[in-house]
Amino acid sequence: MTDSQRFERAIALFDAANAADPNKETVDGEEYPKELLYAQRMSEMLARFAPDAPETVKLAVRAQHIERWKVPRSSYPMDRAGYLQWRTGLYKYHAETAGRLMKEAGYDGETIDRVQSAVGKRGIKVNPETQLLEDVVDLVFIEHYILDFAAQHPDYDEEKWIGIIRKTWQKMSKEAHAFALAGKIRLPEPLLPLILKAIQ
Repeated sequence: MTDSQRFERAIALFDAANAADPNKETVDGEEYPKELLYAQRMSEMLARFAPDAPETVKLAVRAQHIERWKVPRSSYPMDRAGYLQWRTGLYKYHAETAGRLMKEAGYDGETIDRVQSAVGKRGIKVNPETQLLEDVVDLVFIEHYILDFAAQHPDYDEEKWIGIIRKTWQKMSKEAHAFALAGKIRLPEPLLPLILKAIQ
């Protein structure tokens, strides 16, 4: 098996897993499994932001939310501590699932470890591959999901929103900041004044 065949096999396995998502999202009149659509958006953003990214990051972005629906928020206590436990549990589950499928695709242990470190969010600001994944996560959130997130939380006031946007911004690298501010992503018009206020 060639390197490209192995990569394509892993991506196909990731996508097959995410295609089983019972949750759906409709875009331009077409319905998609939610996490499959998310994975495709992650790969598309990486291709725009860092087209020369290493293969490990290309794999990590595709597996970022793999089978996310199998670890529901309701499986943990519905408080702040429970939320943090859920996030940690998700990182572990995604990393383990990505590693298992990569092994099936024929990857070696070292490559699997690198992908699992990124997907498991280990070493943000220290591990360049984890940071690149985090940048793509945040760029995709701003372009595709922050507006829907706002609609789900109409009770949040301006101060709360500024805090959320600033936390997202702080996790991003300077390169991702420059990419976003250069108009390389589609900023949601209704939230644009708030985004600009938050990051100034």
